[in-house]
Amino acid sequence: MTIRKVTVLGTGVLGSQIAFQTAFHGFAVTAYDISDDVLAGARDRIAKLVATYRDEVSGAGGGKAEETAAGIALTTDLAAAVRDADLVIEAVPEVLTIKEQTYRQLGELAPEHTIFATNSSTLLPSDMKDFTGRADRFLALHFANQVWKYNTAEVMGTPETDSKAYQAVVEFATAIGMVPIELHREKAGYVLNSLLVPLLNAAMSLSAGGFAEPEAVDDTWRIGTGAPYGPFQILDVIGLTTPYNILVNGGEDGQQLAAWLKTNYIDKGKLGIATGEGFYKYTA
Repeated sequence: MTIRKVTVLGTGVLGSQIAFQTAFHGFAVTAYDISDDVLAGARDRIAKLVATYRDEVSGAGGGKAEETAAGIALTTDLAAAVRDADLVIEAVPEVLTIKEQTYRQLGELAPEHTIFATNSSTLLPSDMKDFTGRADRFLALHFANQVWKYNTAEVMGTPETDSKAYQAVVEFATAIGMVPIELHREKAGYVLNSLLVPLLNAAMSLSAGGFAEPEAVDDTWRIGTGAPYGPFQILDVIGLTTPYNILVNGGEDGQQLAAWLKTNYIDKGKLGIATGEGFYKYTA
């Protein structure tokens, strides 16, 4: 199984990064989203990634970052987006019904050989495999935000995932500059989020419960551990919509945190770095 043409479904913060990183390493990339308005936001994100790569990524100068951006095809036509794809990376919202609708369409439109990979942070591949029509060519490929810097790619299949498809995705991850983290069996949260999500939830519980302000929580974590970022800074980088979607589908405690996040931040347009304000304010 050879991967040359890659389609990314979803052009949010992480979807745009995955598309850019993949194109930067020489793959033919198409990025799909549901409307022209959404794609306009993707163009802005890609333009910002050009500057970021020039500043932070070796080899991105001399016009390479600009060429990368120009080479990414953007479309609202799902059939056209996946027509020739060897690999489809799904990065749509963390809502199972949206995932189901997406995969049922994909299963009908994509070529038989196409591998499907979900970037879902919380859902297991087994939660979605029956929607795909190709459980043997379906698995998870999970990226961390700021993929050019935090370059892990967690690869997790189901008992039905074909070993050749799994290995092809591992090799693809290596080819785009990632460090493949191979999981031997399914685990909600993979490795990274199994460690990270409890930290972020604990931080939000401290502030939502009135125990400490976000700045104090972050100061404590950075000073006490030597970490470069505090949990609320990490949440701003991720964007608050993703943790909200995870929390609102959780238990009672999670739903209470989701309500706090929505009332105090999301409803006020404070979604994180992407909107200029989340738990902190950001200049352009």
